[in-house]
Amino acid sequence: MKEKTKIGILSLGCPRNLVDSETILGRLGNKGYKIVDIDKADVAIVNTCAFINDAKEESIEAILDLAQLKKEGRLKKIIVYGCLAQRYKKELVKELPEIDAFVGSLALNHEKSRFAITPEHFVYLKICEGCVNNCSFCIIPKIKGKFTSLGKKEILEKVRQFNNEKKSELNIVGQDISGYGIDLYKKPVLADLLKDIVKNSKNIGWIRLLYLNPARISDELIKLVADSEKICKYIDMPIQHINNRILKLMRRNTDKAGIIKAIEKIRKRIPGVSLRTSLIVGFPSETDKEFQELFDFVKEVRFERLGVFTYSREEGTSAYNFKGQLSSKIKQERLGALMQLQQDISKEINARFLGKTIEVLIDEQENGCYLGRTQSDAPEVDGMVYVNSARKLMPGEFVKVKITDTMEYDLTGKVLS
Repeated sequence: MKEKTKIGILSLGCPRNLVDSETILGRLGNKGYKIVDIDKADVAIVNTCAFINDAKEESIEAILDLAQLKKEGRLKKIIVYGCLAQRYKKELVKELPEIDAFVGSLALNHEKSRFAITPEHFVYLKICEGCVNNCSFCIIPKIKGKFTSLGKKEILEKVRQFNNEKKSELNIVGQDISGYGIDLYKKPVLADLLKDIVKNSKNIGWIRLLYLNPARISDELIKLVADSEKICKYIDMPIQHINNRILKLMRRNTDKAGIIKAIEKIRKRIPGVSLRTSLIVGFPSETDKEFQELFDFVKEVRFERLGVFTYSREEGTSAYNFKGQLSSKIKQERLGALMQLQQDISKEINARFLGKTIEVLIDEQENGCYLGRTQSDAPEVDGMVYVNSARKLMPGEFVKVKITDTMEYDLTGKVLS
């Protein structure tokens, strides 16, 4: 009997890519291929990211590492999939003859079965593909094509499946989920969709929303997050900058007053909310004064979670040809200043939890200690809670933890028996 071809996947980039990787493996598994870790595979698939320069470099390095394994006879075939293949197929075919196939993005409605490569207790659900915005710095619309929402029926089928599997956490993802439904109903209907998701999630623990555009966070959505016991009190709202001139150059369709209004409304109406944002420093022509305005804003608003990126000059975007491109040195200095500020803010925010008891979702055990997360911490990107327990804990279990120590980004505590 012929042995089944063994296939492994290396998934790079964001959770949206992870959903695609699970779908690819699900379809291959249904066709009879054996799914294995990539170091045991006959065929390796690399699901690449090409969002910014660092992501492209990571993807190329991963491809070259696999090419070396193929050269040594430890791999039979290599397939490069996703954003990098979609964006640079002609160049890659010429430069990487050892690659057997280059495959662009999977259509959203092709996402039927999945093979979990995340821990079994949490899952990502991608409800839209592409982006409804057209920011001057972003290549996503050109890679992914027009914004497409997955139909409500298909979404709820998946939710019911996850409910039957009793997932501890459902992460709803998309480049901008606040735009969900614009293509189908001519208006955003995320709040309506979430109401139906919550109704079908009796056995699901947390529901987390990733990512929301500040210009489209409606009063209805805020009320739903505030009132629902299921939905994490966690708003991931990338603002990118706060200076009006830079926001206009970025084509963010919002301004400083609008961002401040959204933040004030969210904090007022969702008690205990954690606000996460991402920022870009070193955008073309950003002055010292404009960066200082951003720095002062972060200092005043005190985001619970913050990611900072240096501007990445991407060919094919409007900003690529903007005048006033800044040096890498200036970008790194501004990045360092903001991250040091945020480290101090995060340390002060975490210190408030000392002695308090909070709910923690256990993810794994490592070196005799359990690692978990609070509602304020998304998988992979935010902090964690180091949990000590006299009894054995299982991944996916919710426990009450008394916090005994706090650090810049993480917490330590013990389970209350």
